[in-house]
Amino acid sequence: MEAHAANPSLRAVARSIAELPQLARFGGSASLDHALAGRLLAAFREIAFPGFHALPHGGTHETPEAFVAERVPALRALLAGCIAASARSEGRPVDERAALDAADALLARIPQVRAMLSEDVDAAYRGDPAARSVAEVILCYPGIAAMVAHRFAHELWNAGATVLARMMSEIAHSATGIDIHPGASIGHGVFIDHGTGVVIGETCVIGAGCRIYQGVTLGAKKFERAADGSLRKGSKRHPTLGERVTIYAGATILGGDTVIGDDCVVAGGVFVTQSVPPGHLVANPKAQVRVLPHGGDPS
Repeated sequence: MEAHAANPSLRAVARSIAELPQLARFGGSASLDHALAGRLLAAFREIAFPGFHALPHGGTHETPEAFVAERVPALRALLAGCIAASARSEGRPVDERAALDAADALLARIPQVRAMLSEDVDAAYRGDPAARSVAEVILCYPGIAAMVAHRFAHELWNAGATVLARMMSEIAHSATGIDIHPGASIGHGVFIDHGTGVVIGETCVIGAGCRIYQGVTLGAKKFERAADGSLRKGSKRHPTLGERVTIYAGATILGGDTVIGDDCVVAGGVFVTQSVPPGHLVANPKAQVRVLPHGGDPS
């Protein structure tokens, strides 16, 4: 305390913390951090694809029952702790019993999540001539890594663990270059090919069987403002894709009222801000191509 009183820098730092309480959390257990969220994401990945990723203790399991008996109780405890930490990070009351109930509800959804991931893997394997095996798709494809994170983060988002869901999405974003907001609703059998630079906004709705290439943005066209000038939250800002839509590299589709109908194809580099009926191709005019000898006059 004496050192604190004698040191102007310490006093200034303490004062800045006291004056900005929204930027600090004191008391109680530790809040959520990226290391904890990363452990949870790794546990979800393991439960999604048992046997494809090394177990932390180096063991193996001979049957699904043995795997579940060991791994699911540990996942339940970790998940409940993360849900409670997420609430604490947001400054909300922490109810340990409610956190366990939320964890149990999410665990009950794992069969449905795994079924969707199975269709995602199948879409990638069937849709990419470079894929030699399902194992290659699971272990190597960034689109699958991003979808694993999103499928579970979306469940957490719906359960109200918003900070935890966002952290898991950002961990996947950093690892894959694919930025999917956990609020986005994505149907089964979706393949994000290559994926670098893909951005999918919070209120996007993506139908089953869609295929999205690198550099695609599904974003907002404009932001509504409240009377005080702040951005209005909760409105539908991002586009809707029907089923079996293909969007090629570098395309940008904006607007909450923009709907791309079933079986449409959006060509690379296209900028779309209006709805497209089902079964249509959206493309820019063909570029003029001239073939000149090397070193020829380009004019």
